[in-house]
Amino acid sequence: MLDGDIVADVAIAGAGYTGLWTAYALAQADPTLRIVVCEREAVGFGASGRNGGWCSALFAGSRAATARTHGRGAVIDMQRAMFATVNEIERVVAHEGIECDWARGGTVQVATIPAHLDRLRSELDDHRSWGFGKDDYRELSPAESAALIGCRPNLGGLFTPWCAAIHPAKLAHGLARAVERKGVTIYEHTPVRAIERGGLRTDLGRVRAEIVVRATEAFSAELPGLRRAIAPVYSLMIATDPLPDAFWAQAQLATRPTFADFRHMIIYGQRTADDRLAFGGRGTPYHLGSRIRPRYDLDPRVFDALHATLRSLFPGLGDAPVTHRWGGAVGVPRDWYPSVGFDRVNGVAWAGGYIGDGVSTTNLAGRTIADLVLRNDTDLVHLPWVGHASPQWEPEPLRWIGVNLSRKLVESIDRAEVAGRDPRRRARVLNRLLG
Repeated sequence: MLDGDIVADVAIAGAGYTGLWTAYALAQADPTLRIVVCEREAVGFGASGRNGGWCSALFAGSRAATARTHGRGAVIDMQRAMFATVNEIERVVAHEGIECDWARGGTVQVATIPAHLDRLRSELDDHRSWGFGKDDYRELSPAESAALIGCRPNLGGLFTPWCAAIHPAKLAHGLARAVERKGVTIYEHTPVRAIERGGLRTDLGRVRAEIVVRATEAFSAELPGLRRAIAPVYSLMIATDPLPDAFWAQAQLATRPTFADFRHMIIYGQRTADDRLAFGGRGTPYHLGSRIRPRYDLDPRVFDALHATLRSLFPGLGDAPVTHRWGGAVGVPRDWYPSVGFDRVNGVAWAGGYIGDGVSTTNLAGRTIADLVLRNDTDLVHLPWVGHASPQWEPEPLRWIGVNLSRKLVESIDRAEVAGRDPRRRARVLNRLLG
């Protein structure tokens, strides 16, 4: 906890993955820097400690949008940078001795209805069109898919090796200890009220610094002037008791691949190191005015829907109890495109808008901010998300209406596909809403 005014070279707001990876990269590159991280709650309190544990090569920004603005090569460079980021995190985890239940099992995305098969092949065609081959993405036959994940039904799958399952809070805490060993100071329970040129203004004092980093993700909406910059959208999770060997003999997931299917309302899961199923998804309402409240982390309707979905995928679960329920907000920019950048004139760097795909993207962001701040002309500072400026969200109540209408449309499209109906008209409306 901060106790009065202090001076640093770099002041970082937020002790989640973005802030910690930025501190790590800067301290690694220049050990003489005085780096301070201020966190309103505790290390990993936000999405960094509550996510589904996918350290993946997923980048949330549209490839088509990237190509329109930056060209085909930029799309390939961005994806290759994400592949390399998974390797980089694996290297740091091993080098720093971070015990985060790391398991490099890849991701299997399962088709459970015929409409999913069409989407699987469309996604695979898209990967191939950018030059990514079987070593990066490959289709699985029903038998191959069932050998990885014993869900029902299983019509086949799309597999990528570019993902590791982790325990997210353990990664955050281990990374915090690693940056502290490098001389970084972390002040927990120190709310940042404003990110200003020349420092951070907190409830407990001012941190004066030439370089300031905004690493507040969904919580950015609570800072002055940023209410419409990011929309906090909630994602919730459940976890079962540790499950017996008899269940895993059917469910597989022996190498701990992360898993999902092809529905539009995102779901995501993993087999944990202690043999639980941890499973999450979207579906919680957006709250007027981009409000974030602890009670929004708990939505019984969504928890029940997640449990029902999990049991439908794994009938062998039976009455196995769900022992943990939690949630949190992820940051969504208006154009659904993450960004990282550095305003050298004002000395303010930022990164965020990961839309739930931030476990690995935050590492890339931290290394990129370090290169920008230290004037290192690397490949990272030329990636297409650097300096990207997303438009503002609409003012309320238009934002509330649009986001929640989009959520309802997504749910209705999934219901239509399950029933064998054509959802294309609704999909067109949804695409117009999302821009």
